[in-house]
Amino acid sequence: MNKDANRITLFWLTTAVGAVLFVTLQLFFFLNGYVIAQGKGPNITFETNMLWMFSAYYGTWIVTVLLTLIDSTKAQWLALIIGTLLVALNTLGGIVDGMRDGAHVTFSALFFITLPGICAMVATWRALKK
Repeated sequence: MNKDANRITLFWLTTAVGAVLFVTLQLFFFLNGYVIAQGKGPNITFETNMLWMFSAYYGTWIVTVLLTLIDSTKAQWLALIIGTLLVALNTLGGIVDGMRDGAHVTFSALFFITLPGICAMVATWRALKK
């Protein structure tokens, strides 16, 4: 495995960790806003299907990271496509949530997901062009 592959994997891993940090902060922002507005915490219940979809969606980030470890052009293209789609969807979700919950949510999405995601996409693209 070469130095570029390790660097690209690290970029995508950083983006995946950023997505987890963002969703964690977003949940804290939501609960904080709810407690301030209502004076008590909500009774949160999740349906089984919703929990599975949530886990599968955020679990897809690790697929992108694992694909970068495969030393083939096909795997790198797949990682770039899946990673770009995940960065775009998470960024759009953060912007929409930011319009509802405040600019700090949008900033968090841009800082934790979009910034490292762009770096990962550029690094992957450069490696593919070599």
